[in-house]
Amino acid sequence: MDLKTVDLIIDKYQEKRTALISILHDVQDRYKYLPEEALRIVASRLRMDINEVYGVATFYKSFSLIPKGKHSITICMGTACHVRGGPKIIRELKTLLHIEPGESTPDKKFSLNVVNCLGVCAIGPVIMVDQKFYGEMNPIKAKKIIERLNNKRSGVKR
Repeated sequence: MDLKTVDLIIDKYQEKRTALISILHDVQDRYKYLPEEALRIVASRLRMDINEVYGVATFYKSFSLIPKGKHSITICMGTACHVRGGPKIIRELKTLLHIEPGESTPDKKFSLNVVNCLGVCAIGPVIMVDQKFYGEMNPIKAKKIIERLNNKRSGVKR
């Protein structure tokens, strides 16, 4: 893993401790997670204890210490989404992707996550794929989204 980018990110923020969260976001954007080696570089360059950096990285749900997939799929399981069929959507996605929530596919193409609320209850059930919301979701629509993403990567258009 090439970690030169971590130094460039830290340089961008002039090694300021107050920029730790921004630095971690940029590192995660680059690597799709926060590699241990990157966190050690950040701690060293910011003259912080590694435990402080890990504390921030594990406190915020937006950070991940495990590799994420190219496409992030987040399923809302808030009350509205749950009663409107959220569990069926989760089952379909688990079957399609062969992973559990919190995991990524072995090829790192997809990550599956479940959250308590995405804040768009009126259009539930909702999934978010790569920061885009899909409302009034059902298992068939979820399957079509996965198929479209798979076809898009392989260059096949429908």
